[in-house]
Amino acid sequence: MAHVDYVLFEAALGYALFNVVHQADAVGAKLKEVQAAINELPKFSKMVNLVNFTPFSGHIEALENVNLISEGIVSDQLKSVLELNLPQTSGKKSKITLGVAERNLGSAIKAQFPGLSIETIETSAVVAELIRGIRLHAEKLLKGLQTGDLSKASLGLAHAYSRAKVKFNVTRNDNHIIQAIATVDFQDKGVNSFFMRLREWYGSHFPELQRFTSDNYTYAQLVGVIGDKKTLTDEKLHDIAAVLGEDGEKAQAIIDAAKVSMGYDLSAPDYEMIQQLSQLVVKQADNRRSTSTYLDEKLDQVAPNLKALLGSSVAARLISHAGSLTSLAKLPSSTLQILGAEKALFRALKTKGNTPKFGLLYHAGAIAKASKQNKGRMSRCVANKASMCSRIDVFSGEPDDRFGQAFKAQVDERLEFYATGKRPSKNTDVIKSVMETLGDAGEKLDEDMVDAPEAAASKKDKKDKKEKKDKKDKKEKKEKKRKHDDEDVAMTNVDDGEKKKKKKKSKGAKDDDVAPPKEPKRDVKLKGEHRDGASTSDKKEKKHKKDKKNNKLIKKEKLADENSAELDDDLDELAESKPKKKDKSKKSKKNKQVE
Repeated sequence: MAHVDYVLFEAALGYALFNVVHQADAVGAKLKEVQAAINELPKFSKMVNLVNFTPFSGHIEALENVNLISEGIVSDQLKSVLELNLPQTSGKKSKITLGVAERNLGSAIKAQFPGLSIETIETSAVVAELIRGIRLHAEKLLKGLQTGDLSKASLGLAHAYSRAKVKFNVTRNDNHIIQAIATVDFQDKGVNSFFMRLREWYGSHFPELQRFTSDNYTYAQLVGVIGDKKTLTDEKLHDIAAVLGEDGEKAQAIIDAAKVSMGYDLSAPDYEMIQQLSQLVVKQADNRRSTSTYLDEKLDQVAPNLKALLGSSVAARLISHAGSLTSLAKLPSSTLQILGAEKALFRALKTKGNTPKFGLLYHAGAIAKASKQNKGRMSRCVANKASMCSRIDVFSGEPDDRFGQAFKAQVDERLEFYATGKRPSKNTDVIKSVMETLGDAGEKLDEDMVDAPEAAASKKDKKDKKEKKDKKDKKEKKEKKRKHDDEDVAMTNVDDGEKKKKKKKSKGAKDDDVAPPKEPKRDVKLKGEHRDGASTSDKKEKKHKKDKKNNKLIKKEKLADENSAELDDDLDELAESKPKKKDKSKKSKKNKQVE
């Protein structure tokens, strides 16, 4: 591990640079004696010396520098401190090692000062212990500070930094959406449990009432209006009909059923408790509806396109699961498709089974309408559109739901295509139609987003790229044509060689003038290699070796051809000599027969 020469301490009051006089090694830094020496000021002051302390002019400058440090940027003040107090380095090799607390800041300093070697608390235990000791004794080591100054400055700077972080994303209210959907889920559980308790409790008194309504909210309102069934008369007909949506016949049927009800009677305390429970349930249901309305309004402001495509519940759950609308927009559509099905995904990967096709998107209307075999296709389509909608909502200044409505219509067309085979509209046509409907707003958006010089530069870049591509294509075509011509020449040489060889066999001529058939092909390959190869020494040596091998092969083939030609000549002579012997034997046989 390199010796640490200097340590940078970023205090809440300014930048301090210390020179390391004595340090322990990485193993010795963990010893109890070294730890005790760091904790004691007299001993630690012998290990480091203060080189420079540059205080901030105020809390505003301190907050600016802290923000830059958190982003890994070297401020002008820090740069001047390092330039003035660190010795100059020459050459590529680092001669000075600087210890820094923040890893990102260390990388930025290394980029600004190539002659420095950077060590952080993550890479060096010695740097971590030195910075711990400096932080512990900072009020004594830094000049001009009194007891408590550094702690007060750190507390104020921490509050200012946290406040700035909280206010950073004020315009995007996706955090309210996350909290609202969590509240709606909690209210749903509570309201449903209270409704079931009310049905069981009041059902023992008036069980026939459950036949007339299945809606929990209406049932709770009827319990509050009816009360004790003994007191139910025709005078409450209009009140019951108002709860049922002015349905007089059903109201009269409820009154008639109460007269012949089989339920047991209630005492006064029981009746009061049931009435309080019914009022509580109705109030909680009203609160749940108001929370749902608030969620719809927030989605209209923050993510109108996503809401128009998926609905309030699914859109809010996707934002909540991703953490924010920006995080959701950064996700690819394939990840968004299975968002919410992480357990099933990892279980499938572990068991090497089929991965899930959808997560939270399963509750979207288009996927619910699709048939069983088309649910996976519709899930991919909806995930693609949802990803586009989330990005439009994030990066557009004042989003509206036009893109979401257009994409929803396109999803419905896709659903119809799977059912009937009717072709859906294309993405480009849909987006063009939406941009045309935007009109002046779209033109204004284009003017804000597009800068004239950048557009001209982009056109120029495109033109240059096109010219380069055309030149490259022409060059490739020429090379292909040249290769093709070389191969044709080689093939003609091969054919000529074969013809000459045949003539030579028939006439018994010598083979010295006939070129071997495989030699031109090797010439073609060598030419191609020479054309494509680079002019480096290694490639020249490789080529020289290849040429030697090729020459040896050519010589061997020539010798083989000569030997084969001689064998052919010998065979021809033998073939000519054999028939003569046969003729002589035949003549002798004929002469014997004549005798």
